[in-house]
Amino acid sequence: MDTLITGAYVATIDGQGTEFADGYVAVVDGRIAAVGSGAAPAEYSGLRRVDGAGCLVTPGLVNTHHHLYQWGTRGYAQQEDLFGWLVALYPVWAGINAEIVSATSAAGLGMLALSGCTAAADHHYVFPRDGGDVFEALIDAGRRIGIRLHAIRGSMDRGESKGGLPPDSIVEETDEALAETERAIGKYHDSSAGAKIQVAVGPCSPFSASTELMREAAGLARRHGVRLHTHLAETQDEEEQCLREFGKTPVAYAEDLGWLGSDVWLAHGVHLHDDEIALMGRTGTGIAHCPSSNARLGSGMAPVRALLDVNAPVGLGVDGVASNESGGLAEELRQALFTARQRGGAKALTVRQALWVGTMGGARCLGRAADIGSIEPGKLADLAIWRVDTIAHAGIVDPVAALVLGRVPPLEMLLVGGEPVVGNDRLLTADEPTLARDLAKACQALRN
Repeated sequence: MDTLITGAYVATIDGQGTEFADGYVAVVDGRIAAVGSGAAPAEYSGLRRVDGAGCLVTPGLVNTHHHLYQWGTRGYAQQEDLFGWLVALYPVWAGINAEIVSATSAAGLGMLALSGCTAAADHHYVFPRDGGDVFEALIDAGRRIGIRLHAIRGSMDRGESKGGLPPDSIVEETDEALAETERAIGKYHDSSAGAKIQVAVGPCSPFSASTELMREAAGLARRHGVRLHTHLAETQDEEEQCLREFGKTPVAYAEDLGWLGSDVWLAHGVHLHDDEIALMGRTGTGIAHCPSSNARLGSGMAPVRALLDVNAPVGLGVDGVASNESGGLAEELRQALFTARQRGGAKALTVRQALWVGTMGGARCLGRAADIGSIEPGKLADLAIWRVDTIAHAGIVDPVAALVLGRVPPLEMLLVGGEPVVGNDRLLTADEPTLARDLAKACQALRN
């Protein structure tokens, strides 16, 4: 829908950090036609008008790492670290099927939209043998809710019988995993600039995917021109296991297998040595920073300030909601800022840098910085309009600080390619009570 937003505070997140205290944004044919201060040019006067008084307009937030199926297991394993948490939850996840993934994914994507997210990367790597087409269920949920979905076709081929953590019932044979990944790319991946659905390649982790699967998956992704994603350097236990098995750190192992580069983004990157941080910058390898999940599991704090200083792409991730029960992305802005300051002091990250990580940083990780992540003419109209004039935010001198440091503001509107997905803080593309009922049913099915 062609739209003119007027009278708002606009934080563009462009290369110059341009902001307009009394700004407008014109949206035509799903893209940003103009942005500026004061009255909009007369040529846009006929567009549907949205009064932005009392609002902050930002680019839509970009979620770079998620596991939507985990909406079925929130609240489990509350005092476990990563490995203990996985051992507790893998047997439960063995019960997922297409119906459960449909319900959990739709609810999770709806919650992301309500938290200002217009693009999300979901890493799905659990494929029970009798669960049906769970990946297609994920894709269908993305189409239903209407935000951009980067569906990562994950895989595991190291079950318990091969020294891995997951039950054998949810892992695949190596050749099967590669064939199904290639099928998913051919069936679902859209390489166009305005794509709503894209597919990436994502063996789960060095401790659940074999060396052969990791290496062959990287080659497969590059033959098809799609991106690569995996978990890496999340915990100290992971590093110790990699040193025992391979004689090298997770990052060195990934480098040997072709898993560093500008087409790769890695989940977590908590335990990185100084030379590895520099390597991330030199190779352009992205990091999906998941501060709440890392805190929930006691994994540590990613070196975000150091990564930004070497120009490595850094985006925000919610991670699976079995390790971040909130499931929203906007609150990760504040959590990222607090985590950075806990690690590096009060000057480690500003509110605008936190917002940049949650928008442009995420767009860089997903390879979409040319089309999303900032409010600039020609880019896709993925926009979040936040109300900052309610009792929770009125009087905060800086609207960006109100968003990042305050509680999550109500969403006046969320646009994806100019189409409304949220209005008046309500989801427009699906019925929220129905999503909640379907989610509760899916959770009960897993408990049973």
